[in-house]
Amino acid sequence: MGLDPDGGLAAPTGRDDPLGAVNGSTPATDSAQRVRLFDRWAAGYDRSMRAERGFPFQGYDETLDAVVRLSAPTPGMSVLDVGIGTGNLAERFAQRGCSIWGIDFSASMIEAAESKLPEAVLVQANLRDALPDGVRRTFNRIVSAYVFHEFDAASQLEILGRLRRDCLDPQGLMVVADIAFETADARAEVRAAWQDRWDDDEHYWAADEALLAFADRGIRARFIRVSFCAGVFVLG
Repeated sequence: MGLDPDGGLAAPTGRDDPLGAVNGSTPATDSAQRVRLFDRWAAGYDRSMRAERGFPFQGYDETLDAVVRLSAPTPGMSVLDVGIGTGNLAERFAQRGCSIWGIDFSASMIEAAESKLPEAVLVQANLRDALPDGVRRTFNRIVSAYVFHEFDAASQLEILGRLRRDCLDPQGLMVVADIAFETADARAEVRAAWQDRWDDDEHYWAADEALLAFADRGIRARFIRVSFCAGVFVLG
């Protein structure tokens, strides 16, 4: 895989978010506990993301900007943000004249997003389940940021494949940003360097593995690195 020109390295510093207290000890699959965790995090989420330095959220704003750039939105497009959180990604699309739908499993995150996106259709839902009626339609773009590391590799592929099949316009794009590395070796190197902040119960992408898995399912995809621990997948 080629090195994207937007990629870069960063020096380690401290972390300011409630996930730090449970990393390495709380399974990502414990849905009820994760919902409570994100409900508590909602009030301080934006502040903690902007203060983040180092793994796992280095380059947060640059990564969201990359999703928008790679999505090439135009006014009037319909955009579904899966795992919308406090609305930081969706807000960028709304500012470009797009119509926004969003889902999240945290009611507190949705409440925070509502203040930024008063005209959006926002629904509390779990990505493991079928989409509820409020967002059951076709979209020009399906986007996501820092969500899919909550799911194991098989679930990542199943959910993305289902969304692409059921909800994406035939001419549309799915653009997914997350904690991700170009290769499994690069992932192992960062794990060794940041083992005090690495969560073995989360599932960080290796693009070389993911692109092969997408190809096996007939999904065209490419990966663009943004920071040493983040990148964006574009799925046609």
